[in-house]
Amino acid sequence: MQSIHSKISFPFSTFNPRLLKSVPNWQRLAANVVKERIKGAITMKLDVEKLSSTSNTIYIADLGCAVGPNAFDAMQDVVHFIQQKYTLQCPQSNTTLQFLVLFNDQPSNDFNTLFTSLPRERPYYAAGVPGSFHRRLFPESSIHFVHCSYALHWLSKVPEELLDKNCGAWNKGRIHYTNAPNEVVQAYASQFAKDMEEFLCARAMEIVTGGMMTIIMPGLPNEMPYSQLAASLMYDFMASTFMDMANEGLVSEDEVDSFNLPIYTPSPAEMASVVEKNRHFSIEMLELTNPASLVDGPVDIKAWVIHVRAAMEGMFIKHFSTDIIDEMFDRLTKKLFMFTEQVESGYKDRTQLLVVLIRK
Repeated sequence: MQSIHSKISFPFSTFNPRLLKSVPNWQRLAANVVKERIKGAITMKLDVEKLSSTSNTIYIADLGCAVGPNAFDAMQDVVHFIQQKYTLQCPQSNTTLQFLVLFNDQPSNDFNTLFTSLPRERPYYAAGVPGSFHRRLFPESSIHFVHCSYALHWLSKVPEELLDKNCGAWNKGRIHYTNAPNEVVQAYASQFAKDMEEFLCARAMEIVTGGMMTIIMPGLPNEMPYSQLAASLMYDFMASTFMDMANEGLVSEDEVDSFNLPIYTPSPAEMASVVEKNRHFSIEMLELTNPASLVDGPVDIKAWVIHVRAAMEGMFIKHFSTDIIDEMFDRLTKKLFMFTEQVESGYKDRTQLLVVLIRK
């Protein structure tokens, strides 16, 4: 999130993979839910024969790659699906497709770790492209396929209204729009719409006509308030934990009031609206799916907190003192265990949004 580096680092640039070694890879499990849907979209909608008519090299961009291994698994699948489609369309062809995967994330991302762990045996060449995906990253009409998984729900910046004490959107005592006044919710929604317009305009310049873009991100059913999701408890309890610590003098109340998570979860209707307004892409698929990580059995609270900490720890450390982070997450875990019934009763079923777009 380039525009707010001075306040909050983009989550993927501070992602802490060591925390995930002892728990299931939820993001990969969630991506597996839509794997066959993406394969079907490529098979039915991507004209690989046409895309490869001027060059035998297919250019693929993975936006928000972090440090792997999820990015590597996803790219392996995408390359395989495209190869299969090419074989179907051109069974007599003697041409062998080549693939270049461009891994993108913020400049502060640990690209050394990313490329050190890159599989030695892979069906593609690889390169890194640092920069914000809300801006142009690649030459005009150069990309055939874009993949973006669990990245677009991070806003480019915290809405400015949330920090204005004279504004109805001042988010005092909270760190998210969960259970917040409508002005706060609208500030988040507006920032998401602006970010998506910038993102789509940038990709429209880079993706060739007929190229495909797949987006996987958190989502929620139309008309459902975020507070009904199981995930909302996490952010509510984070805020209450910080306020408890403020009352004990471990952090200041001003620190809590000035911190807001730049995370937004859109509905299918919201996503459809921003894509249709942009007018550069046709919507080939837009649906909510079940993220297997949360639906299969009871919520593993400890693993849940570890995943959240891995993604957000860098933001907390930058805003608060490093010394209080362990204490906050310990208290958060205990609080979630105290309210296990509420966690289990929260809506968890259709909370993953899959979007497949074709460049017009």
